[in-house]
Amino acid sequence: MVSQFPLSTFYPPVIDTQNSAMNTVQNHPATQNVKNTMSNGQHTGPVAENIKNQTAKTSSEFRNLADSRAPPNNSAASGQPLTHYHSFFYNLLSWENPRATSLSFLTTVLFIFAARYLPALRWTFKVLYITLGITAAAELGGKMIFSQGLATSFRPKKYYTIPREALEASLEDVEQLINFFVIEFQRILFAEKPANTIAAFLASFLSYWLIKFTPIWGLSLIAVSLIYLGPLVYMSNKEVIDRYLENATNVVNAQAAQVKDLAGHHTARAYETTKAYAGDYTSKAQSYIGNARGPTSPKGAKSGAESGAAAGPGSAPAYQSTDFPHAPKQEPISGVTSHQEQYEKSSFGGQAETTTS
Repeated sequence: MVSQFPLSTFYPPVIDTQNSAMNTVQNHPATQNVKNTMSNGQHTGPVAENIKNQTAKTSSEFRNLADSRAPPNNSAASGQPLTHYHSFFYNLLSWENPRATSLSFLTTVLFIFAARYLPALRWTFKVLYITLGITAAAELGGKMIFSQGLATSFRPKKYYTIPREALEASLEDVEQLINFFVIEFQRILFAEKPANTIAAFLASFLSYWLIKFTPIWGLSLIAVSLIYLGPLVYMSNKEVIDRYLENATNVVNAQAAQVKDLAGHHTARAYETTKAYAGDYTSKAQSYIGNARGPTSPKGAKSGAESGAAAGPGSAPAYQSTDFPHAPKQEPISGVTSHQEQYEKSSFGGQAETTTS
């Protein structure tokens, strides 16, 4: 008899509570999101929407990074145009697209660690020999069982080839990349921008000492971190760094001006001292030369002056017999070879011939 009545007749409060709970669950926002997701096939939840927005922004930044590969408007100091990789790396390292730059930095770091700790070369050979072994076994087994090789049945009708346009574009891109490094090395070497040259000098100096106890992968990790994080730190603290750089530049300029003035002062003093010594030595040399020539007799000076006065301009000077040596009047003495001995043993006896008055 009891079974003929429905359950709701005896337990109405329980049934009402269950219905209320079911309506509450169905009308909850989370349930509605799940229901919309299942019905529309779209991810409309907050987490899914956030992931979707971040993915769209990341894709947009990568497109902007790819579109930045255009030759810049400025050129090198020599007038040569720069490559499109100058714009690309500037856009990448200036963190204009932070998501793309962060992912490239993370990818580079992971590649360094993978090259250090993962036997990539061994894995490459392992994958290669496993693939070739499976192919050879399938081919031989198919020929033995089905009288037709399995590998040949999957062979395409035409082998894949690289199009010429794609190959030329790749070679042109490689050429631009190589020229980027060549041009930048020359710009640093010839100090087109002194700040870059100084930074390269410090990097080379530190690498010279770090290479003694740091492995190659460690140096690579340090270099990549500095290249990526250096511009980020500078842009985050641009005002403070610029103020310190300006103060340092002023101090260096002041010290350079002081050293220049001091060097000019010492140069002037050295020039004056050298000039004084040169004048003193010149006067002493002239006095020594005058003493070596000997004093001139007044009579000789007077006769020379008179002869110079008597001789007119353009006329030959007047000479006297005393201006010339005496001619020998006897034969040379045999056995005597010296001119002085010949003169002493001659009739002059070393004296000038007396003239009769």
